[in-house]
Amino acid sequence: MKRRPPPALPLDYKRLLADIKVKVHPPGAQTSRAKSAIVQAPLAPTDRLVAAIVHQSGAQLPWKHHCLLLDKLETAGERLWYASRAVEFGWSRDVLALQIGSALHRRQGRAVSNFQHTLPPPQSDLAQQITKDPYLFDFLNLRDPANERAVEDALLAHIEKFLLELGVGFALVGRQIHLDVGDQDFYLDLLFYHLRLRCFVVVDLKARDFTPEAAGKMNFYLSAVDDRFRQPDDQPSIGLILCRANNRIIAEYALRDLQKPIGVSDYVTRLVESLPKELQASVPSVKQIESELAAAAEPLQPRKPKKS
Repeated sequence: MKRRPPPALPLDYKRLLADIKVKVHPPGAQTSRAKSAIVQAPLAPTDRLVAAIVHQSGAQLPWKHHCLLLDKLETAGERLWYASRAVEFGWSRDVLALQIGSALHRRQGRAVSNFQHTLPPPQSDLAQQITKDPYLFDFLNLRDPANERAVEDALLAHIEKFLLELGVGFALVGRQIHLDVGDQDFYLDLLFYHLRLRCFVVVDLKARDFTPEAAGKMNFYLSAVDDRFRQPDDQPSIGLILCRANNRIIAEYALRDLQKPIGVSDYVTRLVESLPKELQASVPSVKQIESELAAAAEPLQPRKPKKS
């Protein structure tokens, strides 16, 4: 039976092979590796690492992803980092481009935390990896300073983008969760459940710089959440304080002797101010936007339950 010649390689595939300096087998080559259509020429260490991207994830990532990795990233190590996570989390090409554009590899796992001292391995390592510093909320039309409720409302108005920035595994349980402790009312800004860590995550938004008092308050919240919501199979709840600015030394001191797992990160917003001058007059001012958000938030203010 006459063997059919292999199909022609797509242009993107040829370009990828040229970029990582590999040779393509000629049709009918007498080798068991001919099916892969790739044989490596003598490669420098960097080239071998780039080629590893193809061998490790090539069967799972479309070639458009590989072309994006080669076009947007400078080093082979960065390409391999993004390629492995694109496979692990099933990123589309658009999501991959978004994560590269936000320099995720420089932000992942960078929060100040006490996880190593408050959680057992490997839970402590996994918890650290779900954090970022800073968090990038560039989809918010807010300029500093913004009140905390306005930030919260805006984040939930863009919940899909918010969850994408938080990362895989976060499921929103609710906002302004009421806690009645010692006949006093307290409210959690945002409560999530992390499906991979199997634990609750309390997010406290601060429209100001980090202060040690915020860590003590979060420690109190976590004690209450573990007592009221945590199930026998759940891992200890984790707190995440997101603030406008974070002095890492102050945060480290504030978290050092606390018994609850807490992380502290900055969050930043970026306004695009590149509109032509003739269009700027038709765009609402920052004060107008904040006023609209504050007005929209008024009906959402939680009411204290009446005491009988």
